[in-house]
Parts: sequence; C-alpha cells; structure tokens
Amino acid sequence: MSRRRSRISEEEINELISKLQSLVPESRRCGSNRASATKLLKETCNYIKSLQREVDDLSDRLSDLMAGMDNNSAQADIIRSLLSS
Repeated sequence: MSRRRSRISEEEINELISKLQSLVPESRRCGSNRASATKLLKETCNYIKSLQREVDDLSDRLSDLMAGMDNNSAQADIIRSLLSS
C-alpha cells in the first residue's frame, strides 16, 4: 500500500505558528509583532529546555526533602498522596 503524505497548507502553518506563539512566554512579551517561524521554534526549544531544568530541580529538591523525612510521618503521606494524583 502506498501512503500519501498529507500536505499542510500555508494557512494551517500560520495558524499553528500563531498558536505556538501564544504558548511561549518569550513570544508573548513581543506583543503583536510576529516572530519569524525560525526564531519562534528556537524560543520554543529554549522554553522547553528551561521547563525540563525546572522539573529536574524540583525533583531533586523533593528527593532531598523526602530523604530527610520520616517515611511514616504525616508529611510523607501528604507528599505521596500528591505525587500519586
């Protein structure tokens, strides 16, 4: 079976870029000026990397907190319940 690649129209690409621009904080600060697609994709990659660093930092902090805590304490129970949600 041959598969046809569906093509995305320029209008669809512009709509996706606009949506992406509204999600990336750095792009929102630029106001109504539309960033180039290349610049927007770079900003998006940087934003995702910064979010990953933040997740890693919070994970490390949580591990440190849990390591110094009695596993049977009420605090440990609260943290476990939050993590399982």
